[in-house]
Amino acid sequence: MAGLVKKTTGLVGLAVCDTPHEEPDVKKLENLLQGGEVEEVILQAEKELSLARKMLQWKPGEPLVEPPADQWKWPI
Repeated sequence: MAGLVKKTTGLVGLAVCDTPHEEPDVKKLENLLQGGEVEEVILQAEKELSLARKMLQWKPGEPLVEPPADQWKWPI
């Protein structure tokens, strides 16, 4: 792709992506996604990938560990 397709995303702090997709028509891609700017979609996908990696570490599908019987006892 020769040069950037657009100069700004119009969103503060969100730079224009040089290679958003193999789709040569970025505007057409944005219309197909119906998610705003393609850079927003890329940012959201990166955040979802980060969360998915964290979920692998957290193992949310495993059973909870039983707490000790005296965990909520208040010392009197």
